[in-house]
Amino acid sequence: MVRKRKFKLSTTQVILLSFLVTILLGSVLLALPISSSSNEAVPYLDALFMATTSTCVTGLVTLPTVTTWSVFGQAVILILIQIGGLGVITIMSGLMILLNKKMGIGDRLLIQDAFNLNTMSGLASFVKNVLLGTLIIEGIGAILYMLVLVPEFGARGIWISIFNSVSAFCNAGIDIIAENSLCGYATSPLINAVTSALIILGGLGYIVWWDVLRVVKKCSKKNHRIFRHLTLHSKIAITVTFGLILAGAILIFIFEYDNPKTIGELSLFDKIQASFFQSITTRTAGFASVPQENLTNASAAVSIILMMIGGSPVGTAGGIKTVTVAVLVCSSFATIRNKSNATMFGRRVSEESVKKAIAVAVAFITICATSTLLLMATSNASFLDAVYETVSATATVGLSRNLTSTLNTFGKLIIIVTMYFGRVGPI
Repeated sequence: MVRKRKFKLSTTQVILLSFLVTILLGSVLLALPISSSSNEAVPYLDALFMATTSTCVTGLVTLPTVTTWSVFGQAVILILIQIGGLGVITIMSGLMILLNKKMGIGDRLLIQDAFNLNTMSGLASFVKNVLLGTLIIEGIGAILYMLVLVPEFGARGIWISIFNSVSAFCNAGIDIIAENSLCGYATSPLINAVTSALIILGGLGYIVWWDVLRVVKKCSKKNHRIFRHLTLHSKIAITVTFGLILAGAILIFIFEYDNPKTIGELSLFDKIQASFFQSITTRTAGFASVPQENLTNASAAVSIILMMIGGSPVGTAGGIKTVTVAVLVCSSFATIRNKSNATMFGRRVSEESVKKAIAVAVAFITICATSTLLLMATSNASFLDAVYETVSATATVGLSRNLTSTLNTFGKLIIIVTMYFGRVGPI
């Protein structure tokens, strides 16, 4: 008698399917008339696009979020963003912990793969800290947003503040303030500062948070050399993140200084904060304080590079990731200098890390190149606009040169698939 083989999904397949199921359920809810502000169901393809961009925390939209969706629809979108930012596995694990259910070896393996962790010890505590830390930061962000948005929008400002805080922390870039994103707040120091802080905190990753807190607690008041005691991962993530933000801001400031369509007519201080915001939002956040289609070609190129790199591992951001790029660069320089091993901060980079970095970079570039070719073949998009759109979709950024809303059916399907693979690809 032949014994039937049990069909069992791998942890990676479970994670991929969990995102897919969440997208499909979200699309069904968004396709209901109750989700539309006009009480008329939006076309299913647009509902599917919105569910995908929300769950994949991308931010590209075919229909204006603020005017298209009802409060119910916006609530569905917000839930999808939160699930997408934290990960379906994290949410489910959190519910198990709340219900006092023990986590089996399968559950621990799922969490380990979802966060790309090297150990299975202390995973329940890790999940608790992730959920609690997320709620605290998003709560503080919402309260700070209210200082500006409640006086402007009244009671509705509370809902807008909560929505924006979750979207910014999860690096989703979807807002319900206006159709032109945050362009109306390009000169608002508070909106810029709060949004930027939420983007950076979400993009740095949870492991960096806990490492910094660990070192701060450990170091005495007499010893202020906190950076020295951080792990190699944290050192790379922090250094590359802030280095890229500064470099990007300087270049955008130079390239856009006299551009009247972006920051050319702003004061010096507003030019600086708008340049920093553009550099920070390319960390895969997707909020725009200046129209992306009005950027000079040089600034658009800088933004594409920053979008491709994205945020750091084990966070809410997408892209190739800062640590991956750092490993690739250091490995390349080591090869050029005829050295057998690459080193960073006095530590040797393992061969396995280099192989993983190459795999991630090749996969990312392949997705971008394929999507760009398909998008140009099915639409009248220029090369720059198509590359900007596909890199934004693959890196789950959400910035667009006003192309998303003009896409035909094939174009929308291409970007939907690109956003999905861009989100689950690194996992």
